[in-house]
Amino acid sequence: QVQLVESGGGLVQPGGSLRLSCAASGSIFSRYTMDWHRQAPGKQRELVAQITSDGSTNYADSVKGRFTISRDNAKNTVYLQMNRVKPEDTAVYYCHCIQRGMNYWGEGTLVTVSS
Repeated sequence: QVQLVESGGGLVQPGGSLRLSCAASGSIFSRYTMDWHRQAPGKQRELVAQITSDGSTNYADSVKGRFTISRDNAKNTVYLQMNRVKPEDTAVYYCHCIQRGMNYWGEGTLVTVSS
């Protein structure tokens, strides 16, 4: 059983920055790919960024060059640094991983980009 707890969401102005965190339970965190997804009102959930166990990263085209995903295996935590945010980044952001064929999701953290 894996538990994922996101934090760091809130209100940010366009062009600003925010860092999301996802704390994961379990002692084998370092072995697994971790993802951030987001779901905007009225839209489907989409993959934002992904980081593998060896640190390789992948990003949605809409956030490339603005967002950075990273992980600290000693703290069982994955981060999403969001820079130069735009109103269209407004969404609930979810942490996700797949372990032993099971999908695990956090409850999400709301990010609102507005002036």
